Amino acid sequence: MKKCEDIDKAVKSAIASGYRLIDSAIGYNNEESIGKTLKELIDDTSLGLKREDFFITSKLSFSCSLKRWKFDYLDLFLIHWPGTQKLNPSDLKHAENRKGSWEALEKLYSEGKVRSIGISNYTHRHITELLSYCTIVPQVLQFELHPLLYQKDILDLCKKHNIQVEAYSSVGQGKLINGEIDIPILKEIADKHEVTPAQVLLRWGYQHDAIVIPKSVTPERISLNANIFHFELTEQDMESLDSLSETQKRRFCWDPTNIY
Repeated sequence: MKKCEDIDKAVKSAIASGYRLIDSAIGYNNEESIGKTLKELIDDTSLGLKREDFFITSKLSFSCSLKRWKFDYLDLFLIHWPGTQKLNPSDLKHAENRKGSWEALEKLYSEGKVRSIGISNYTHRHITELLSYCTIVPQVLQFELHPLLYQKDILDLCKKHNIQVEAYSSVGQGKLINGEIDIPILKEIADKHEVTPAQVLLRWGYQHDAIVIPKSVTPERISLNANIFHFELTEQDMESLDSLSETQKRRFCWDPTNIY
């Protein structure tokens, strides 16, 4: 867990750089600290910020999250994971619990306690299952997306059902830009556009119609991560990056593919 002062500094740097979407979860252990900083910024009338200026996302326990944020509503609430903790991956209860969780989210949505609802880390199979019974189509799918894990089938499914994609781990937890994984074409594209490899990766996600949610506590990186709108990747750039997953496929976060 980051120290409260580190979180405060990171949040303030992000807001100053123009960020307004904040993604969190109870498991990240930072909701209360972020909520405190946001409230201070909103209460400072000289800044002219309002609650409506921010898009706040959380996951898991709604009532606990709302208390920690100290706000009247959340903009987006997600089912964090398609499985249930401590169950065997093949247990049939996973599907049963997913359905129950989604029904609970639909209730929160109908009561106006959340402005939108969605899912996180769902595979193509999990999404198809959900679409077979939901009365409200998920508005957002958040999952790991970068050139080494280009999941075109999921992107296409989301586009077909008007589900907004949110991409996390866009730089592979830093491994795609710190030299740990060598990707010559990434550096070539970055040099051509006179930007950083991280900016290329974020722009790649953006050009796949995803909302990218980069994570950093460094003010300089926070600012750079927001600066991806002054250049555009060519069709050839995109195809070159898309093809990387054919030979260098890597997953850096959780793997939900074995959850029944």
